[in-house]
Amino acid sequence: MHTSAAAQAAAREAAPPAPKGRLPLLDVLRGVAILGTLGTNVWIFADKYGEAGPLIGSAGTDDTAIGALFALLANGKFLSMLTVLFGVGLAIQYRSAEKRGRRWPGRYHWRALFLFVEGTIHFTLVFAWDVLMGYAVTAVAVAWLLTRSQRAQHAVMWTALGVHLTIMGLVTAAMFTGPGIAPQHDPEIQALYASGSWWEQVQFRLDNALMFRIEPIVTFPLLVFLFMLGVRLFRAGAFGSDATGGRIRNRLLSWGLGIGLPANLALMLGPDELFFLERYAAAPVVMLGYVGLVGLLIERVRRGPVTAALESLGRTALSGYILQNLLASAICYGWGLGLAARFGDDPWFVAALWLAISAVLLVGSRLWLRRFATGPAEMLQKTLLR
Repeated sequence: MHTSAAAQAAAREAAPPAPKGRLPLLDVLRGVAILGTLGTNVWIFADKYGEAGPLIGSAGTDDTAIGALFALLANGKFLSMLTVLFGVGLAIQYRSAEKRGRRWPGRYHWRALFLFVEGTIHFTLVFAWDVLMGYAVTAVAVAWLLTRSQRAQHAVMWTALGVHLTIMGLVTAAMFTGPGIAPQHDPEIQALYASGSWWEQVQFRLDNALMFRIEPIVTFPLLVFLFMLGVRLFRAGAFGSDATGGRIRNRLLSWGLGIGLPANLALMLGPDELFFLERYAAAPVVMLGYVGLVGLLIERVRRGPVTAALESLGRTALSGYILQNLLASAICYGWGLGLAARFGDDPWFVAALWLAISAVLLVGSRLWLRRFATGPAEMLQKTLLR
């Protein structure tokens, strides 16, 4: 399908001139999003029920002060940030195809297919709560949507948000009026992650694939909205180093931390039944504040080793995402070191685990890019797509 003339004209009118080269802020944000996503997932790896913890009401982070701090700062925020950044990446691909006069979506479908296959492998062999499969499906839908008019894009974007909030409202109402989700005790699942083999865990994921895939299915409207939000922010120049980008990020900072963070805290302090509104409604608003905050820090703080390491991790984000889950599973599960069964109840262990894996990702990505232009997973993707 060729890009429609109306969509091309509208995109040119709505967007500032294309930035030359990479946008450093985007790479830093990707690095921050990878570490932040680990800040949520590490509590799943350390739970005695492993990946099944969220399904049986076990994998919670707010039972201790450290866990509550992680939940306040990370839960849902960086997953939303990663989703927005995937949307930004899609907008960059679209602009590149438009500049070269190429068909759209054209070859982008192959990129989405690679992401879906990689996500399927990652889900099966490594981590049941993989996000890549959902991103791949969303990318195909949004890629097609970019060939429509600006009016159609805005209509779909805000309709998706309305549908998502309606679903979250209904789920929350059902939690209050129904029996809720009472924590369960299942010795077999506990033994599976404490001492089971890697292959047994693979079979467990496949046997419960629908339940493990329920999050991207239920939140698909949110994914569409956040992808489109990423497209819209990129076209508005939100990630540029000019005055326009600074003004946009300042507004995001005010909305996200001034409105989203207090709302998120209030929902956290409320009944457990408000969990879905906390993670899937308030957290994306807080995420906007994080984007603004990171942008402000990049503007004000002199570039140093931490910023450089975050940029490196951002440039190897797909590889970093896979590696962090490989490391966490090998450290926590019984087929590896099995440390979750021994220390998983200690929040300091979980915090130390997050810090250690984060350090490996930051240092490792920096060293890797001294010899290679991109990460190993990104390199494989480029080779296959070429």
